[in-house]
Amino acid sequence: MSEVRISAEPRTEFGKGGARRTRRAGKIPAVLYGHGEKPKHVALPAHEFTNALRHGGANQLFTIELADGARTLALPKALQRDPIKDTIDHVDLLIVRRGEKVAVEVAVHITGEMAKESDGLVVQDLDTLAVNVEATHVPEQFEVSIEGLGVGDRVLAGQVPLPEGAELTGDPEATVVSIVAAPSAAQVEAETSTEGGAEASAAEEAEKVEA
Repeated sequence: MSEVRISAEPRTEFGKGGARRTRRAGKIPAVLYGHGEKPKHVALPAHEFTNALRHGGANQLFTIELADGARTLALPKALQRDPIKDTIDHVDLLIVRRGEKVAVEVAVHITGEMAKESDGLVVQDLDTLAVNVEATHVPEQFEVSIEGLGVGDRVLAGQVPLPEGAELTGDPEATVVSIVAAPSAAQVEAETSTEGGAEASAAEEAEKVEA
């Protein structure tokens, strides 16, 4: 993954009021920490940072250019988002070094098509895989192929191809994706009838209470 250079201004205002003023100025409040260094409170340009994540993914590697001219590599470790606007309210940046390994969650992307004779449904059980990987070579995603699979087949975490040097830290027996049988028309009708009956019973109970 390529590095994205981004400038960081020192942040001297703290608390909710200071954070709001920072965001109104088009910047994101952030904390840069790690490797035993004293945490640095900085402000990042919101548009540039958001665009970098949009194109590079959640594990985008950044070269943070500080106001004093120093540069440091960092990975986003935690993002706080506005639940309504879906904008980034705050970010924690972890300082990393070339050659060291870091623990990250990498997105899983399903590729391929099931066997032509299969009428199953694809169920993705895991959206990410936890791995230890070299800080400057974090993959944007892991591709998991379902090519030729049929009902009853599944792909386990330990079967997902990883880049050289990457180590799976989660359960290798965990199911990443599985192919399950599609419900029959009779099953769908039965479930619909059951749900309808439950709703009718609830309505009757409510009427009794009101009476």
